[in-house]
Amino acid sequence: MRILAVPTLLIGLLPSLSTAAPPALTFERDVRAIFKAHCFECHGDTDKLKGGLDLRLKRFLIAGGESGASIVVGKPGESLLIERVTTGEMPPGKDSKKLTPGQIAVLRKWIATGASTVRPEPKTLGRGFQFTEDDREFWAFQPVRRPQPPTVREAGRIRNPVDLFIQSQLEAAGHGLAGSAARPTLLRRATFDLLGLPPTPAQQRRFLADTAAGAWERLIDRLLASPHYGERWGRHWLDAAGYADSEGVTNTDPQRKWAWKYRDWVIAGHNADRPWNRFLVEQLAGDELVKLPYQNLTAEQIRLLTATGFLRTAPDGTAGSNNVANRNQVIAETLKVVSTAILGLTVGCAQCHNHRYDPIPQVDYYRLRAIFEPALNVARWKKPGGRLISLYTDDNKSEAAKIEGEAKKIDAERTGKQNVFIQQTFDKEVAKLPEAIRKKAREARKTAAKKRTPEQLALLKKFPSLNVSAGSLYLYDQKAANTLKAIAKRATDLRATKPEQTYIRVLTEDSGAVPVTKVFFRGDINQPREPVTPSDLSILAVTTTAPVELPANDKAITSTGRRLAWAKRLTDGQHPLVTRVIVNRSWMHHFGRGLAPTPGDLGTLGIRPTHPRLLDWLATEFIRQGWSLKQLHRLLMTS
Repeated sequence: MRILAVPTLLIGLLPSLSTAAPPALTFERDVRAIFKAHCFECHGDTDKLKGGLDLRLKRFLIAGGESGASIVVGKPGESLLIERVTTGEMPPGKDSKKLTPGQIAVLRKWIATGASTVRPEPKTLGRGFQFTEDDREFWAFQPVRRPQPPTVREAGRIRNPVDLFIQSQLEAAGHGLAGSAARPTLLRRATFDLLGLPPTPAQQRRFLADTAAGAWERLIDRLLASPHYGERWGRHWLDAAGYADSEGVTNTDPQRKWAWKYRDWVIAGHNADRPWNRFLVEQLAGDELVKLPYQNLTAEQIRLLTATGFLRTAPDGTAGSNNVANRNQVIAETLKVVSTAILGLTVGCAQCHNHRYDPIPQVDYYRLRAIFEPALNVARWKKPGGRLISLYTDDNKSEAAKIEGEAKKIDAERTGKQNVFIQQTFDKEVAKLPEAIRKKAREARKTAAKKRTPEQLALLKKFPSLNVSAGSLYLYDQKAANTLKAIAKRATDLRATKPEQTYIRVLTEDSGAVPVTKVFFRGDINQPREPVTPSDLSILAVTTTAPVELPANDKAITSTGRRLAWAKRLTDGQHPLVTRVIVNRSWMHHFGRGLAPTPGDLGTLGIRPTHPRLLDWLATEFIRQGWSLKQLHRLLMTS
């Protein structure tokens, strides 16, 4: 826990570690990203190049297109490329698509300094989207390999391998580990870090009185065993998942009545230290682990179905406006949640076109969408209220019917006594009338209201006390009214003992035709093009040996099995992103900044990890420790 101050120190060291002259500009590192973001849609990742110009390689720039060479190496002033981007002629369209002065300066300097490349360019390059060597070599897409912890000169204060990685870089910069804090300070840090609460007086007394070896480790174990741990650390996942108690759409912002059940599921999972691989599988495909029909559910089945609340966190406005555009937006937001929380990538940027920065072609976005579309079927859409499962069992129904039967007996008792009390009160009021009209008064009361004669109506109006009813009985006989009220309360109290009708918010698949997912041209739902099959990101097939294709329909289970297959792929221990993402998020929530400082974007626009070897060591150690978050916390807190 000594290293709590280290990340800030390391951040301050970064400039001192890079005092050498900046490297020369290269096409791959500096220029290609500009072209990919602003130009490749017309002059690169397309089968039909506009003006015959391809900007994907330096030699293509020199060759140029229909207007001639795009660059003259060493002479930016004579380069057509610089002329076109400086005048604003290219890229065409809105100002938001234009290159910034800084980007133009990069292009100008690159040309002036020789238009360098990092490596020899490929002899051939096919049309359309192609992965480059830089794409293939990007750190986040490489398999996670366990590095050997480094050796250090000063090993006397090393407590576990985490310290070795930190100490190694500190020594390279002429520094060392921060000193140990005072015990009261350590206690306060630990309780806030793991529980989000200050230490109680009892915790203070117990820890400060424990001076034996292992006192710190025993404190950490006690804190991890606290129910407040799940509340503290479950919140971090709920934030990543976009959890909210309301839909987050329109001015009405309708409440999600049963959303809290997923929140409690997350908290319970953290407290139980449910292995992270299982934690993810259940959220992505818990329904595919439960057999239909979803009736008379066991506690375990309820738990699995509740987990799919993760896929219900996206804002959903279809309860108010159930049009195709809003349905599509729910799917898009769901993919955004999944990709940023689990993959640490901005996959949503490929919805309308190839990703401007990461190696994610547009078709990959729709391949991922195909995994979820059987449950988010636009053609057979369910509004939020239709995505609930009742937890009422047959036993609940039988018990409720039995209770209702007893309550109706009490109702009958009350009705009988009420009639008696009303009749008694009426007789008392009639007795107060002149004897000559008593008979007429009784006849008027017995006559149905619509059949009363004018004479009867006049009589009842003249003597309103003859209109005694259940609602006015208390005016004449308070004791009788209180008796009836007590009987009614017995019925109400009895009905209150019925099993409560509760629900869970879920994502499930309907049986029947499976929707065909198609690529939307420019992301336009009204322009569907070629169909796609479900799969993981294509770049992962290039950088790893793991299979990418997923089953289109698993006949062994009642659903398509797509989400379950993908979830198993994510958690097989071979995926390059999943463990890096959660380990990095955990580091961030302990120390305020991730080893990779952009936890939701490990792609090319994100900030590269300051300690990539430590990140990968932690990712492999996380798997070795059974995907246990508590073990990861223990490791970091005892370093």
